[in-house]
Amino acid sequence: MVRLIEARGLSFEYPGPIRAVDEVELALDAGELLTVIGPNGSGKSTLLKLFGGRLAPRAGSIELDGTELARHSHRERARRIAFVPQSLAALPEVLVLDFVLGGRYGHLGLWRQVGAHDREVAWRALRDADAADFAGRLLSELSGGQRQRVLIARALAQEAGVLLVDEPTNSLDPEHQISVFDLLARLTCEGRGAIVVTHDLNLASQFATRLALMQEGRVVASGSANEVLRREVLEPVYGVHLRYGSFPAGQGDEGRPFVVPWLER
Repeated sequence: MVRLIEARGLSFEYPGPIRAVDEVELALDAGELLTVIGPNGSGKSTLLKLFGGRLAPRAGSIELDGTELARHSHRERARRIAFVPQSLAALPEVLVLDFVLGGRYGHLGLWRQVGAHDREVAWRALRDADAADFAGRLLSELSGGQRQRVLIARALAQEAGVLLVDEPTNSLDPEHQISVFDLLARLTCEGRGAIVVTHDLNLASQFATRLALMQEGRVVASGSANEVLRREVLEPVYGVHLRYGSFPAGQGDEGRPFVVPWLER
């Protein structure tokens, strides 16, 4: 296995102090789709920002391709790590195609001029994210779900080996939820690695090669869907209002578990 990025003893505190990430040990290998699950406030998004270099750890370290992340320049990080946030803090008045072309920053030459190859990559990313139909529209004109697909397209345009994706399906209809996870799974099969924060336990079950469960800043369980999505693992973290089952096993498959919220009345 090729190790892409790895956290060792990673900790981070917000002012207060509030310990958001607490001595996390977590690694991503090429070919992996790692989903990070856990309740609100468990540190998932903070962990992703630390992996992307958007926050600096209070303790511990992150290595990218065997070198400490802080030693990589911003352009090197842009070539190697693509970050998809939950949303944009502000909506720039920019055409969708130009916004996606911004993902080519790490690949542009000295004069920062976009070439034919960059445009080809951007259009392919838009098609893969099912966002090509609104390439000529302003980003501010799009719905939340459409903007989310554009954010994914911009990340794809980076052609980075590491994809960090924060709750990509929140604004999407079921068809696009499936298509986004299927796209990420296909990319990892081609040799990239992806860390995806999600609240959707069933999409994690279907697509993830590994799940990491967080609680109060710590990774409290890690493994396959069948190892993590179990009552004895989830109930201490999420509480009792869940119901568990599994789909029939396919050929050479254990049978994927599913978990649904359920309140007895």
